[in-house]
Amino acid sequence: MYTSGKYSSRGPALIPRMKTKHRIYYITLFSVVLLGLIATGMFQFWPHSIESTADWTLDKRSVHDAPLIRLPVSSPIPERGDLSCRMHTCFDVYRCGYNPKNRIKVYIYPLQRFVDELGVPISSTGLSREYNDLLSAISDSDFYTDDVTRACLFIPSIDVLNQNSLRIRETAQALAMLPRWDKGMNHLLFNMLPGGPPDYNTALDVPRDRALLAGGGFSTWTYRQGYDVSIPVYSPLSADVELPEKQPGPRRYFILSSQTAIHREYRAELERLKEENGEALLLLDKCSNLSQGAASARKRCYKGQVYDYPQILQESSFCVVLRGARLGQAALSDVLQAGCVPVILADSYILPFSEVLDWKRASVVIPEEKLSEMYTILKSIPHRQVEEMQRQARWFWEAYFSSMKAIGLTTLQIINDRIYPYAARSYEQWNNPPVVKWSSVNSPLFLPLIPPRAPGFTAVVLTYDRVESLFRVITEISKVPSLAKLLVVWNNQNKSPPEESLWPKIGVPLKVVRTKENKLSNRFFPYDEIETEAVLAIDDDIIMLTSDELQFGYEYFNYLYTYKMPGDIKNWVDAHMNCEDIAMNFLVANITGKAPIKVTPRKKFKCPECTAIDGLSLDQTHMVERSECINKFASVFGTMPLKVVEHRADPVLYKDDFPEKLKSFPNIGSL
Repeated sequence: MYTSGKYSSRGPALIPRMKTKHRIYYITLFSVVLLGLIATGMFQFWPHSIESTADWTLDKRSVHDAPLIRLPVSSPIPERGDLSCRMHTCFDVYRCGYNPKNRIKVYIYPLQRFVDELGVPISSTGLSREYNDLLSAISDSDFYTDDVTRACLFIPSIDVLNQNSLRIRETAQALAMLPRWDKGMNHLLFNMLPGGPPDYNTALDVPRDRALLAGGGFSTWTYRQGYDVSIPVYSPLSADVELPEKQPGPRRYFILSSQTAIHREYRAELERLKEENGEALLLLDKCSNLSQGAASARKRCYKGQVYDYPQILQESSFCVVLRGARLGQAALSDVLQAGCVPVILADSYILPFSEVLDWKRASVVIPEEKLSEMYTILKSIPHRQVEEMQRQARWFWEAYFSSMKAIGLTTLQIINDRIYPYAARSYEQWNNPPVVKWSSVNSPLFLPLIPPRAPGFTAVVLTYDRVESLFRVITEISKVPSLAKLLVVWNNQNKSPPEESLWPKIGVPLKVVRTKENKLSNRFFPYDEIETEAVLAIDDDIIMLTSDELQFGYEYFNYLYTYKMPGDIKNWVDAHMNCEDIAMNFLVANITGKAPIKVTPRKKFKCPECTAIDGLSLDQTHMVERSECINKFASVFGTMPLKVVEHRADPVLYKDDFPEKLKSFPNIGSL
């Protein structure tokens, strides 16, 4: 660009030159006006709300220095809370947007002190140490943003962890005044002690519109699955008491109960169990001969003998966690820290982080009505499984319970996984403790070295009338660590199943389904009671399998067998009452491209009830038909997927001279 001759570096040539003093005056005036306009413009476009504050931290802004907000009596109150809310109805995922790190951004409102028109605070405690730790941890994490326009999730700096300290109406009004509230959309509240006397609701009573709730005492009635997050009740002892990790194994006591102020009916039942089992069970209570205070909270007593709490928890294999006035109990955190396997008796309780954590690996859940059977149920669990559960319990505490930081970041990660499911953490990442990675180990079966994502498996047992054998199968299967539920398919329309009191007592739900017709294919029907991905289909006469053998994983092909089996194979099986196992093997082999593998030989087959004259395999045509069905299935599939393999998977270090703890499945092949 060129410069016209009419202009000089001092401005247009047509403007007369001023005297120096006048020029200085006007330049100064112009500068002041210009700076004023700039300042006015900046203020005009700068956020006027509390959102303009940068980083959230108590170090930069104390509670006492926070601005005071007075709530008019007429301030709006949010709706009670929509129980129908789900992520696709009450959460705006478009706020989160796409980002290369697949991570939500969380904005924390700056501190404010809310009071009513008379100047009374909405909370009797203000900001608790626990909530301060929680918000500080989030503000230091990769989730945090101080740019409100980039935020996907909003967290109020209003402490609602403990409902006992809140004024319900005024707290709700304070929430509604938040600049981005928008009926609670994309807002997250943390609460650990919900409800109050006499009802003790299992969710926060503060009206909160559509806000998500990370709650510490949800029941199946108040928990909005896939929307809310069930969190632990933090135990202050986590920060005050250091319990060194104790090696898994047998301990001084088998069962220990340490909770105080439990219901008198539960206390009476525990005392009865104590009388029956003696020193195997230690029943502790509050110490009556100690003065009240912090010191007494860390003591427990039994007949005048004083024990240190929570240290005494490390002396037991199993520790009872009963419901109190609230479903969620801080005792659960103490038990996990001690590496004691929690025995949870709290019907309808949603366990912390159960959306991602497989609690069967670290705890035993028993219906409250079966408290009297607790000792028998726990005695049926193999020692090796108890040790694994002790190890898992301690790791759960370290990873997810040990601090407010762990609780807060776990909550955000769960929400993050919902929004970016394609980048979500896997079942193994959530549940497998860090271990030494054996880079030189390859699976000889060309299968994963770890089970597929599934919260355990459901065992489906097909039976007709062999009750004794059925009960033995149930007892053996119940020892498998990954068993989630046992479903008995009663295929006899002319005979009723045994009474409930006669069935074996096991630590997982047992359901009996009565069929309308006697069909072999009933074993592969996708029953509504099946809630797991993995299913073990087994007959009532397979009593020679050990729990180690059953620990091998099974994939879920029931739906495919029932609805997607090619040709007329399923009808052929039902008509001939034969070959349903071969049909399933054909199906799985055809889909996966992997041949079925026989993993363990048997020298003898034991079944005391299998001599009945109506046994299917006793028919002379039974084996002939099995040969025919192989030819038929191969013609339908158009190939022979079954292959001969020579890999030996049994027994794994069974008879070799190795230490017992190095044997992964020592009972494979044993009779």
